[in-house]
Amino acid sequence: MTFQQELGSWLSTTAPSLPAAPPTIGSSAPDHPKLLLGSNKSAIITFLRHCGCPFAEKTFLNLREVARSNSDLDFIAVSHSSHAATETWLKSLPQAGSEPDNLRVIVDEQREIYAAWGLGVSSYAHVLSPASMWSVWKLGKEEGIWNRPTESGSRWQMAGSFGVDGEGVVRWGGVAGRADEKVDFEEGVRVLEASGQEAKL
Repeated sequence: MTFQQELGSWLSTTAPSLPAAPPTIGSSAPDHPKLLLGSNKSAIITFLRHCGCPFAEKTFLNLREVARSNSDLDFIAVSHSSHAATETWLKSLPQAGSEPDNLRVIVDEQREIYAAWGLGVSSYAHVLSPASMWSVWKLGKEEGIWNRPTESGSRWQMAGSFGVDGEGVVRWGGVAGRADEKVDFEEGVRVLEASGQEAKL
């Protein structure tokens, strides 16, 4: 990691593609060839902030934990850092290589999938609010999750998480309101399981 790479993550304030409107609950999930969902199988998808971000790390670790105990669902993490940077970051995480078979990571360096799901760039307040800065310190102090080197990606890229049922309908989630927003993946699982039960009635 070089100083230029770290600086570049702060300077990249524009998205390469104009984002569409984010999907709403009850709407069809956006269709993109880089993000193929399994037919008749529900999935939880999370779009990460840049690799190196402590909030992205916490999100991924939580996703991995929930995926381990819900093998009947698919779990997908989307990274906009490069393939090499994403791989380096994954190897640096606690219990690296322990991802279950139902969890996969997709690299979307050009942020095409992000745009299709309505995830553009955020504001200064979204990233640098006093609350977010406090959350960074608190996450590091309480859980030992601090900033890691940022080899590629934009610190301004918005994150988001969605739950999609087996029919391709968005049942849960949305765009993150703040950089430090915590995602309750267990809630997403409960919503998808409930929608699956309703479909059987």
